[in-house]
Formats: sequence, C-alpha cells, structure tokens
Amino acid sequence: MTFLKEHLHNGDYNWAMGLNHSIQNNEPDRRMFDRSNGYQMLFIINYFGQSLGKLTVTDGRRIEKLISTQLPGNIKSELSVFNWLRGIYLYYSN
Repeated sequence: MTFLKEHLHNGDYNWAMGLNHSIQNNEPDRRMFDRSNGYQMLFIINYFGQSLGKLTVTDGRRIEKLISTQLPGNIKSELSVFNWLRGIYLYYSN
C-alpha cells in the first residue's frame, strides 16, 4: 500500500514542490530532510514501509509520529533519517 497525503495525521506540512524528492530520486540520500515538508515525509514513510515489506495506515502514522516527536535535531539527511528509523522502529515494535 502507498501511504498518501490524506493518511497523514499532522495537517500542518509545507507542500512546496521544490522539495518533492520522490519525483527526483527513488531512495534516500544525503539530501537535507525537512520534517515539516509533506512530500519528504510521505517519501520517507513509503520508502521505509517498502523496506519493511508492508505498510498499513497504522504503520505509516507510527512512523510519522516517531519522526515528528523523536527525531534528534542532529539528524539532517534522508539517509540518516532512514537509518535512525531502522533502529528506533525495531525498538518500538517489540
């Protein structure tokens, strides 16, 4: 399943097209991650969901909440966010 804009719990995202990374690339890289940009949030949620092998609305919202509330300020790139999610999601899913 693809996690969509209407699935996001937080409605206060910036939807600037300039940061729509999903159009420009198909995997996380060293590009700066902006947790307030809706396109980047959807990109990282969907990419992480694909890496898990499944994604439900509940999973996507859990990922969104983790990023919104617990992502450390020193994590700046999409790749760093993805790697952080791998560790933290496994911890919280047990």
